[in-house]
Amino acid sequence: MPPKDGFTVAHFLTVAIDGLLEQLKINYRSRAKQPGRHLRLNDLRLNGTTHESTCGARVRSGGWPEKSRSTMPNYEAIVIGTGQSGPALARRLVAAGRKVAIIERKLFGGTCVNTGCTPTKTLVASAYAAHVARRAADYGVRIEGSINVDMKAVKARKDSVVAVFRDGLEQSLETLQGCTVYKGHGRFVAEKKVAVNGSELAADQIFINVGARAAIPPIPGLDQVPRLTNSSMMDIDFLPAHLVILGGSYVGLEFAQMYHRFGSEVTVIEFGPRLIAREDEDVSHAVAGFLKEEGIDVRVDSKMVSVEKQGNLIAAKVESAGRISQIVGTHLLVAAGRRPNTDDLGLNKAGITTDARGYIQVDDQLRTNISGIWAMGDCNGRGAFTHTSWNDFEIVAANLLDNDQRRVSDRITAYALYTDPPLGRAGMTEAEVRKTGKSALISTMAMKDVMRAYERGETKGFMKILVDRDNKQILGASFLGLEGDEVIHCVLDIMYAKAPYTVIQRAMHIHPTVSEFIPTMMDRLKPLQ
Repeated sequence: MPPKDGFTVAHFLTVAIDGLLEQLKINYRSRAKQPGRHLRLNDLRLNGTTHESTCGARVRSGGWPEKSRSTMPNYEAIVIGTGQSGPALARRLVAAGRKVAIIERKLFGGTCVNTGCTPTKTLVASAYAAHVARRAADYGVRIEGSINVDMKAVKARKDSVVAVFRDGLEQSLETLQGCTVYKGHGRFVAEKKVAVNGSELAADQIFINVGARAAIPPIPGLDQVPRLTNSSMMDIDFLPAHLVILGGSYVGLEFAQMYHRFGSEVTVIEFGPRLIAREDEDVSHAVAGFLKEEGIDVRVDSKMVSVEKQGNLIAAKVESAGRISQIVGTHLLVAAGRRPNTDDLGLNKAGITTDARGYIQVDDQLRTNISGIWAMGDCNGRGAFTHTSWNDFEIVAANLLDNDQRRVSDRITAYALYTDPPLGRAGMTEAEVRKTGKSALISTMAMKDVMRAYERGETKGFMKILVDRDNKQILGASFLGLEGDEVIHCVLDIMYAKAPYTVIQRAMHIHPTVSEFIPTMMDRLKPLQ
């Protein structure tokens, strides 16, 4: 991502790392007091000592503050939540001279840093290492003995990576001049008032960045059995003997492959007729194919009708093709969608409207129905990814501070599925292009025909590109294969530039790479029948 407003996601991570390194060096006394702030850093140390936070509440290292007795501190802006949007916007507002309060009820960094992107991709890396080790002989490498996975060490590595980003972000916010950090659950008590830790804060501008969590479907017995979600999966340091996963979409499939490679037996139960149903059928079938080939039990067109405990096991009754069967596992992961964290924010007291599922309704510039209140990230239902949350920050900052009328509708759909091989997606699917009735061109290429993939011994998957026949602009692409999550940006950038596909067609790419075959694909475009 190119630099915008002085920050990128990479910059966010760099700040986090720098903050942690600085924290490890801190063992000093300082006295500082800025006009308009409550900053007092007294005896700021690491090993369990107390310090004064910027909100004036006593905080123990690793803990949460006691109730503050301050009444109605006034700010120019309040940010609720420290996910991808909130901290970045707080920095921009402070840089613009605003007096800012930022509230975090639990873990700094939100879903991405704590229970989403960062920890899961760290776990995916460990699972990939185990998988390659088992395939070592394919590359002429001999490993004596069996390949074993130490789940405690895997979790410890994951935790250490997460700590770098989470602790660094927390430290950087607490030392940000002009920003006051409140650690507690913020709730609206009026249109422009938020209560936290017994205090009431007021501001003319409020930004909501509270994220989402796993949805739990109303299946009989599900509330009576132990169950895991993407969040609680981060706490386990053992190998489930048989992991049953409810949901065959992005979150469920990443955990399915990951834990099977760690050594678990895995069963995926999907209600729909195919996995990752928003994708084209050829993509869904290819993903199901390589998961089954690895030994994962994939059940589609299967409805979990009830679940119950059987001793130390969990038994799920599943209906498929009119028949009822039973699947018995040791652990159950629920990965059946997400719901916004808006049910305990007091939105009704502020008059903020939500849709039937609880997502805060916003316009194309992320403004709620209440003037001066914005909603960013997963809680607004306009995107469920870290990069869309970051883009929400960019949109709000551009409109508010830069007189740049950026909009949600400007962005192009783009995301990835981090199975192995990964799926990189941009723009429309083939099915969506067909529904438009546009005259289109299509090109596909199997990964086994890509030299780089063949050399790496990773030839599963294929690439597909769709082009508007009339204006020659790229409509969409699906890259399921080696480095598909990276290669997709070659296409995405051209789409944002609204340039014709011939720009890539005439480009000289580096050999040997996956990307070098994109110009070749452009040479092979044919009418979409």
